[in-house]
Amino acid sequence: MKKRNCFIGQSGGPTTAINASLAGIIAECIDTQQFAHVYGMINGVKGLLENKYMDLLEIFKSTEDLNHLKHSPAMYLGSCRYKLPEFQEDPQTYQLLFQLFNELEITDFYYIGGNDSMDTVAKLSTYAKTIDSHIRFIGIPKTIDNDLMGTDHTPGFGSAAKYVATSMLEIAYDSSIYKLNAVTIVEIMGRNAGWLTAASALARTAYSDAPDLIYLPEVPFSKKAFLEDIHEVFKKKRSVIIAVSEGIRNENGEFLDSDSKYAKRDAFGHILHSGTGKVLESMVYQEFKCKVRSIELNVLQRCAMHIASAVDLDESFEIGRYAVKTSMAGETSVMMVFNRTSNNPYTIECDFKDVTSIANLEQRIPVEWINEGHNDITQDLYNYLYPLIQGEIAITYENGVPQYANINHLKND
Repeated sequence: MKKRNCFIGQSGGPTTAINASLAGIIAECIDTQQFAHVYGMINGVKGLLENKYMDLLEIFKSTEDLNHLKHSPAMYLGSCRYKLPEFQEDPQTYQLLFQLFNELEITDFYYIGGNDSMDTVAKLSTYAKTIDSHIRFIGIPKTIDNDLMGTDHTPGFGSAAKYVATSMLEIAYDSSIYKLNAVTIVEIMGRNAGWLTAASALARTAYSDAPDLIYLPEVPFSKKAFLEDIHEVFKKKRSVIIAVSEGIRNENGEFLDSDSKYAKRDAFGHILHSGTGKVLESMVYQEFKCKVRSIELNVLQRCAMHIASAVDLDESFEIGRYAVKTSMAGETSVMMVFNRTSNNPYTIECDFKDVTSIANLEQRIPVEWINEGHNDITQDLYNYLYPLIQGEIAITYENGVPQYANINHLKND
């Protein structure tokens, strides 16, 4: 029987777990013994259009190799921020891609990424149908924002949530040592969905109740209520710690940092919020005249392998494996998803859904999981988040620092 050949790509922002999904795909391709070539796109579809790819079976030949990849952060294959045009508007782009697919006798196409990456999978699979191509197009989710529709949660989120919770606990310790009034504002990623900021509540222990206040983009932000909330906390303690999503909006739906000098847009037109913490810092200082600092976790929360969630990495690996099984079963134009089958004990199963019904939609926190005061989360949301950050991994160190996969192939020409 003629063997299969596949392409794997990674796209969008990096995470701690995206290489685990890549490792899962490679592992399953090897185990089936039905793949002659497993090609990796260098820098996603954008790199593929420039004929940049590598044969991963020549590099990863053992379980040890794959475990090393699984425990390496960011994106081994590199990424891109490329918006694939509609094929009616730019048929040449599609013709170029499918010409390469035909030359390499590609049977399966796996793309690991977030919302915009699922849009790419949807467009390629739709075009494939118009030309009667039999290539199977499969999307594998990843995003620290946890905002992809159709899945209980996304690979990469659990590890980022664990980093946020750990950082919040350490900030609480740092802030507890002085006998003076102080406010610490921690700005956390989340353009429209506050899942990561909500995860800061996982830092609370029997001896630390930080964060004292949590503000999410799913509900309107009120300056007046915000300052009143801080006044109330000051009645009980001298140090106030606040978690805030970068994308919070006022009652008029305007981003708090819209007029900030830091406001920028990415390749897809999304506002890159950076400055919300500073806006709030100034606001708090004017009101309380106390020590105020804002901390922006920024990209640090994306690829912190040293504090990765074992649950996240294991699930990410398995969803990669299941993606191969799904395409080999004849499915196409789907995104792999997690279905939570039990919360206590926590169990999930892998499944898939039509990618065209998922792409370009956002999963936000249900309003009923946010408290009435709009300054904290409910127990239901805590119970949803808690299982996703469980377990630790063992990292290999060399010369005192983690030893990750070699990415020399991503260096500039």
